[in-house]
Amino acid sequence: MSEHTRPDSAGPAPSAPAKAVRLEATGHDGSFLGKTVTPAKFASGRESGFAFADILFAIDLGDEFVFGDAFPDWRGNLYDISMIPDMDTLVRWKPGLDAVIGDYWLRDGRPVPICPRNMVRRLAEHLRELGYSATVAVEIETTLFEESVQQARARGYRDLTPLGGATGATYHLARSKDWVDYLEAVTDRLDELGIAWEAWTDEAAAGQTELNLAPADPVSLSDSWARTKQVMREVAFEQDHTVTFMAKPTSGFGQGAHINLSLHRDGANQFYAPDGPSEVMLQAVGGLMATMAGNTLLALPQITSYRRLVDLSGPPTTISWGVNNKTAAVRAIAGHPKYSRLEYRLPGSDVNPYYALAGVLAGVVAGIERRMQAPPQVDDMAWCLPDDSGIERIPDSITKAIAALDGDAVLREYLGDEFVDFWVASRRWEWMEFHTKGGDPYAELSAWESRRYFEFP
Repeated sequence: MSEHTRPDSAGPAPSAPAKAVRLEATGHDGSFLGKTVTPAKFASGRESGFAFADILFAIDLGDEFVFGDAFPDWRGNLYDISMIPDMDTLVRWKPGLDAVIGDYWLRDGRPVPICPRNMVRRLAEHLRELGYSATVAVEIETTLFEESVQQARARGYRDLTPLGGATGATYHLARSKDWVDYLEAVTDRLDELGIAWEAWTDEAAAGQTELNLAPADPVSLSDSWARTKQVMREVAFEQDHTVTFMAKPTSGFGQGAHINLSLHRDGANQFYAPDGPSEVMLQAVGGLMATMAGNTLLALPQITSYRRLVDLSGPPTTISWGVNNKTAAVRAIAGHPKYSRLEYRLPGSDVNPYYALAGVLAGVVAGIERRMQAPPQVDDMAWCLPDDSGIERIPDSITKAIAALDGDAVLREYLGDEFVDFWVASRRWEWMEFHTKGGDPYAELSAWESRRYFEFP
């Protein structure tokens, strides 16, 4: 589907009458936004679209209007944009309620240039024009607490009780029934919605879990990722628990969202070569390494995102790659005709799925199109490298990441100047809010961050 082609709006009709239809899409921070309409209203706008105020891209997580961004249309009369439903995503969310995901379009029929879903589709199409189809999967990390969200709010999201016990122990099966009940309810809901998942387990921190979604095309995977977070929230509400995707909700381990990607042509994995990474994989690595500093602002979008970047604690801290090296930012799994892939380990759990994936695709497309060369791989530990190692560190603050993206000519070309200018401005706004509304840069985790990020995105 080309950049200027709207999703097919002539898809299947619901199999049974619904009382309402929920229109779904993410805002720029990754929060699942939308509204619920009657079946009659949905029928009237199914092809023409539904009006949404374009200021939804200009409101921050504190519900404040963001000033100083560079999106030209917002300098005018704040008109509506159209949300066009993609009927391929229509599901029965629960009895009486259907749900459908859509994209945002301008009045003249062009896609909104900063629409997260449109960006992923445009870059996947660019890749197809080069002869490749991308298959992606994601590992979603999150932390669960025993308390209800009302109790969590009353406590300022502090001093909560990890669900499943206070001990973090990866792969441990001796979890209490409440923790197991939650995950089984989540996966039951995913099955009902047709969202393919592969595995879940506990993670390194108390109350933390990891849920893996099955490989799919980039747009479908992004849709499933956004919906899975919504399901995990709804199940937590139903069971009087709390779940958060905050990058570091406590002083313990942070939580990430590793993206796994492979490329195919004529059914064959193009990352496979019998003796290691293929030439296509090395070019993709070259593009991902060249754009990693700039892409950090998409992969680590919030103030708290950067608190994860601690050597020896799990997340990557250097712009590095290596074959089967989990200390590097990109891990190459090579030498297998089916499973050869790249694991992009930088994103935090608080990422906008669409923007994160768009950034990864931009790096891969650039690497292949420009035949970029992969730098030498890191065979040993990629943490704690000395300054004279020749390997740069990942920007470890939002201001450094802002500067990196602002000055990245490659990402400007593939993501678009309008998006880059908009995103840079919105992250500068986030920095200003933190420093003027009570954030404490010297605290391990400030109360401002908990209030802003615990429930959103």
